Amino acid sequence: MRLIAGIDEVGMGPLAGPVVAAAVILRRCRRIDGLADSKQLTARKRTTLAEQIKEGALAWALGRAEVAEIDTLNILHAAWLAMRRAVAALEIAPQFAIIDGLYVPDLPCPGRAMVRADAHVPAVSAASVLAKVARDEEMRAWDEVYPEYGFAAHKGYGTARHLAALSRHGACPLHRQSFAPVRAAPLRSKEA
Repeated sequence: MRLIAGIDEVGMGPLAGPVVAAAVILRRCRRIDGLADSKQLTARKRTTLAEQIKEGALAWALGRAEVAEIDTLNILHAAWLAMRRAVAALEIAPQFAIIDGLYVPDLPCPGRAMVRADAHVPAVSAASVLAKVARDEEMRAWDEVYPEYGFAAHKGYGTARHLAALSRHGACPLHRQSFAPVRAAPLRSKEA
């Protein structure tokens, strides 16, 4: 039996926060019903599935790239770094990887990129769910530190509310300085 890891990331588009990737090796004998692209699922369904994935997968792991790494490397290379970290953190080494997207990052195993793999390959769907749940939870926690930005609601994406908060309060340390809307924002005052 070939061990195949599904890999997906969440957080390439937001103006704030890390990019989080997950790698999942599912058991062939244990089906997890309801797996789909995480963006097509409700938050409640994602949370339920995340628990089932963690309990039922042969192996799973998360990887991330921080805001400073995103600003230094660029978002694509930071996403690849997060994916490499997720694969490296797996307790079982995969023999092959299927990655949602157009490109295969440099991984310790061969792989194949597939557009919309998160909707068609169960292990990639599982990775999509785990990455989204983890990043959303983190952004809700950051909302308590920086409530003026509304991270719990938009998770760092460039919504009208978020852009208005950026304009009003300036960028906080969670914001990606390499992204144009953040660069255009005023500097945050030190006492804020």
